[in-house]
Amino acid sequence: MPMANISHAQTDMQIADLLVAYLEQIGVSHVFGVPGGAIEPLYNAIARSQRRGGIRPVVARHESGAAFMADAYTRETGKIGVCCATSGPGATNLITGVACAFDNCIPMLVITGQPSLPSFGRRALQESACTGVNTLGMFRHCTRYDSLISHPEQFETKLVTALQRAMRAPCGPVHLTIPLDIMKMPSPVPAPSYQLMDKLRGASLIDMDAVDRLCQLFATARTPCLLIGGSCSEAIGDILAFAHRFSVPYVTTPDGKGLIEPNDPLYRGVFGFAGHPAAGALLRDPSVDLVLAVGSSMNEWTSSGWSHSLLNDKLIHIDESAEHLARSPMARLHVRGRLQSIFSCLLRQAPQAIAPRPSDAAGIPTWKTESHQAVFSATSANLPDQIGPARLMHELGKCFPPHTRFLADAGNSVAWAIQHLMPGGYAEPDNLDQVSSTATTTPSVPGGWLRLTMDFAPMGWAIGGAIGTAIGNPEVPVVCLSGDGSMLMNGQEISVAVAEKLNVVFVVLNDQALGMVKHGQRLAGAERIAYELPPTDFAALAQAQGAHGITIRTPEDMASLDIPAILQRGGPCLLDVYIDPEAVPPINLRMQMLGGAL
Repeated sequence: MPMANISHAQTDMQIADLLVAYLEQIGVSHVFGVPGGAIEPLYNAIARSQRRGGIRPVVARHESGAAFMADAYTRETGKIGVCCATSGPGATNLITGVACAFDNCIPMLVITGQPSLPSFGRRALQESACTGVNTLGMFRHCTRYDSLISHPEQFETKLVTALQRAMRAPCGPVHLTIPLDIMKMPSPVPAPSYQLMDKLRGASLIDMDAVDRLCQLFATARTPCLLIGGSCSEAIGDILAFAHRFSVPYVTTPDGKGLIEPNDPLYRGVFGFAGHPAAGALLRDPSVDLVLAVGSSMNEWTSSGWSHSLLNDKLIHIDESAEHLARSPMARLHVRGRLQSIFSCLLRQAPQAIAPRPSDAAGIPTWKTESHQAVFSATSANLPDQIGPARLMHELGKCFPPHTRFLADAGNSVAWAIQHLMPGGYAEPDNLDQVSSTATTTPSVPGGWLRLTMDFAPMGWAIGGAIGTAIGNPEVPVVCLSGDGSMLMNGQEISVAVAEKLNVVFVVLNDQALGMVKHGQRLAGAERIAYELPPTDFAALAQAQGAHGITIRTPEDMASLDIPAILQRGGPCLLDVYIDPEAVPPINLRMQMLGGAL
């Protein structure tokens, strides 16, 4: 539509209503945020949408929690998560959650308010434009697109551009900041000018020359293996079909573990932070002559501290993100493109006569034996009245149904979950002799059954994330695994789960310490300082917010839990689990990297 015609369009719709109309068009059901004066027109527009059965607001207790919720909503639904905040401190409070989404390549639309344009430069309350505390400049470093709307006729172009940047690789958050008066101005158009669904779909472009070269290398490889990263969710079905067709053993990165069934006999465990020795042994095996790393960012945790056992000329790095590929310059081949398209092509073109390794066809997966031994050796070392965190993870996996979403928070919680958590319904360590040599992998939901953060990894992410997951899909159980330090930092968000009547179980690993700090200091021989936390009754804190709270101090308390009854009860529940405070978490990789930097 020509600009001259746009400026004369007659409409009662405000810019805020136009924004909400676009969100409705792309299927967004909720907006996460904390209201305030400079963002009030957006909430007015959301109220109008809600009355007609459209978008609902979810009021977080802190803006960082809103960003964590939007992040997890994206992971669960595949739709873009939306969070908003008022100007000034509202916007700066969002930044931690936005930075986390940026480092983890999670699409997100971030909307912040500003005082009215005429007040810029006059020290308006919470002014955060270029003439105040410049939040636009702050967001520039943790978003894929960042812009101020200074005229209503800019709005559609900038919004569409932002959404496309958010959803195209490398994905990530985008930020628009809108002055109060602009948000209240009449829209230049009576309805959205663009249909966005087709424009936001992932592109299927691939480097066919590189795929052809990959097929040649794979055909001549004697013993190839796969490393499956956290960016493989869309393509996981084809990737696992490829592995099984050619009997290719595989490992996962920590953030890729939730995409596969751990009971698959081709699976060799987690490679990287808190991973399994069997996974590293596979990559170090001299007979392995080709490693296909798929959808891995090659950061510290996913590459096992940039280990030479992965980053060498055996490596073929397959990814849609040029940023990820830039971290493996030593690779024999880079294949860039949409992973689903690449593996669909490989399944059609790859040679059919790749001999399986003898160990691929039968036997108990080695990583599982390791995990089994660790769980029970750790338990036997505990005092009778203590709960080992490794055993806790084992029991939680048994208690909850297979479709449960687990979110593990930064700290020791994520380390224990990566190494020992298995979803319910799969073969358990005490039934290792019953593992089928012909088991097949059934991929779980696109976001995976276990979700965690890499790189930025803020404490408390899983608390808000569990709420965003449950908002996105209220039909499934959601379990947040968090430490007492994270819960003291972000536990107020439980009241959001209460208000929304969400079926979330918060599990607090209570050792009265910042556990990773405590054990890290001991492992490094550093001064033991600033890690202790006072005794806290988290069950009582949950009850004070309106949630159900249960204290678990002994293995007998754990055994008496009736998880089906808790899930049928509805609403959030917190399990305050007093774990063995001396159990050493599997954080050796982190200690090696910190030690190398000293």
